[in-house]
Amino acid sequence: MDLVKDYDALRPELKLSRRAFVGGSVGIGFAAATLPVCAQTMITTDTQGLEVGWAKVKTSTGDLPVYAAKPAGKKGLPVVLVVQEIFGVHEHIADVARRFAKQGYLAIAPELFFRQGDPKPYTDIAKLISEVVSKVPDAQVMSDLDAVAAWARVGDGSDKLAVTGFCWGGRITWMYTAHSKAVKAGVAWYGRLVGQGSANTPRHPLDVVGELNAPVLGLYGEADTGIPMDTVWKMEDALKASANPAAKASQFKVYDQAPHAFHADYRPSYRKDAAEDGWKRCLAWFKTHGVG
Repeated sequence: MDLVKDYDALRPELKLSRRAFVGGSVGIGFAAATLPVCAQTMITTDTQGLEVGWAKVKTSTGDLPVYAAKPAGKKGLPVVLVVQEIFGVHEHIADVARRFAKQGYLAIAPELFFRQGDPKPYTDIAKLISEVVSKVPDAQVMSDLDAVAAWARVGDGSDKLAVTGFCWGGRITWMYTAHSKAVKAGVAWYGRLVGQGSANTPRHPLDVVGELNAPVLGLYGEADTGIPMDTVWKMEDALKASANPAAKASQFKVYDQAPHAFHADYRPSYRKDAAEDGWKRCLAWFKTHGVG
């Protein structure tokens, strides 16, 4: 299936092409809460040899906007779901999708908050979490990611499916790997591992260790003030003790003195060495587990 034609069928005005990216990327921006953006460290991946842009994936409760990137003219591609931070699918997340496309993937980043609100106007992170993020049910996210994976399979993707995510998306990576039997590998970047259950987030990664359907690589920072190291070691112990083969095959890499969001090259938290090493490990992990 031709990716451009498939996107035209879903939403003609969002034709997937280099031109669509140039026009569409203007609106990606960053959430106000992430400012100031560190222009001197911002990495920009070009679109040469790629088809990139926006599309809409039908779900039972509305059309889900997604940003997608893939090698031009290629089909039967391994698929990677790129799960956003709390700030939504902004330019950094779009760039990560293009980086995967340069490696031969069909990379798709869905706007998973589209029903609850747009994170970009927010200047206060606590308010963003209270008014948007906390209102997003895990069940809704799992269903949306299922819809995106199915859409990819009938497009130019294949049954080789991986998932990766950052911060909020790191936690979702663990949860989706436990939810979906189609996922072959996950890479979670500094996602929360433990917590109190709620109506929208009834369980957390520690609670679903025995249900993992594929191995997960956890990439975490030793100086992350939001994710204490004792929770990482608690999760690691649970993985090792589990009778679940996917849990036993999961691993952690903790970077000395790295803070939260060390991969976010547009923020002061960026740590080049940890980010580059984590990226190499992510690609190798996917290939080791048959995605790539």
